[in-house]
Amino acid sequence: MKGIYTLEDFNVRDKTVLLRVDINCPMDRSTLRIINDSRIRRIVPTVRELMGKRAKVIVLAHQSRKGKWDFTPLDQHSERLSKHLNAPVRYVNDILGDTARKAISETKPGTVLLLGNVRGIDSESEELSMMEHSRSEIVSTLAPQIDFYVNDAFAAAHRSQCSLVGFQPRVPSASGRLMAKELYALSAIFDVPRRPSVFVLGGAKIDDAASMVDYVLGSGIADTVILAGLAGIAFLKARGVDIGEASSAPIKDELTAENLQKAKDVMSKYGHRILLPTDVAVERNGKRQNVLIGDMPNDVPSLDIGDASIAKFAKVIATSRTTLMSGPAGMYEKEGFDVGTKALMEAMIDSGGQSVIGGGHTVGAADKLDLTDRFSYVSTGGGALEAFLLGQELPVVEALKYSFDNVKV
Repeated sequence: MKGIYTLEDFNVRDKTVLLRVDINCPMDRSTLRIINDSRIRRIVPTVRELMGKRAKVIVLAHQSRKGKWDFTPLDQHSERLSKHLNAPVRYVNDILGDTARKAISETKPGTVLLLGNVRGIDSESEELSMMEHSRSEIVSTLAPQIDFYVNDAFAAAHRSQCSLVGFQPRVPSASGRLMAKELYALSAIFDVPRRPSVFVLGGAKIDDAASMVDYVLGSGIADTVILAGLAGIAFLKARGVDIGEASSAPIKDELTAENLQKAKDVMSKYGHRILLPTDVAVERNGKRQNVLIGDMPNDVPSLDIGDASIAKFAKVIATSRTTLMSGPAGMYEKEGFDVGTKALMEAMIDSGGQSVIGGGHTVGAADKLDLTDRFSYVSTGGGALEAFLLGQELPVVEALKYSFDNVKV
């Protein structure tokens, strides 16, 4: 990869490698047990490669953040990683103390050590510059104990946090296999998309959705943007449609005059290149019912795009050569209201072009519908993918570039 070290650039045999990953997993609120470990599975190729090259692999990761109900130690993550590697993974619930220091020194070539939840350290979550983070306690403590740093945490690449960007100025730093794969797949869509290119945006906030639409259409990345889900409802409101009280409720805080004007301006600028729903689906007497957008009720909310919208959107997707979906088309978790999301996903797959989905809810929907393995690529990024859609630089990628330019191997 141009301007970034990869694993091929380092001789890691008998060396200590700090591997920063994002294995933040959804949990069951009542049991605090992991319910989906897809992010753990996605880092296995990098860990396995480092083990095979006889590196001493020290894994640094997070789960949620302080104050949240799912902020937990990483013992479960260690067990899951061990299962998927089919190899032992030692876990110590420490990072800066003597327990971690001793465990790091005892790690043998070809073996794996997982340290504690890095977000248990307050300085980890401070949004500082790369150089400020490089002087932090976390980096100052761990950097002298390692030879190389590898970042495979694409899902967190939009965050300028300590363990994500602080090591790059001090230690030779490379992208892991997942990071490289994500950047390659998204670059193919954003830099040289096959035409026509259609983006489907669902769950984004109205101001973010307007900015995303403006960027991808204005820069020529996308030829058409389909707005569904909450984003579609918000843009209908901005267009002057009476979306009803029940459909307004979930997005009422975002329906400010400023945000609505931003959406209006984008629609005025790009016109027919932005497609909105012509009907929606609501629940009446326990059943799905299609309603035209001019007849949206006050008492029940829109839960999905309607059948006419599905047909219209699927027809556009069918002729595309590149499609990206970020955000489901409706409340896919509710029986009978995954229809829109499923139909659009199947149209993406059946188009035969390059099909990419990303973001936690979108991937969750694909998993539920058993479609995940049929896409060209499934991105682990939520916030990182949004940053791509907004044309923003990713701090982790910029830090890796800095290491390539300034830190000698």
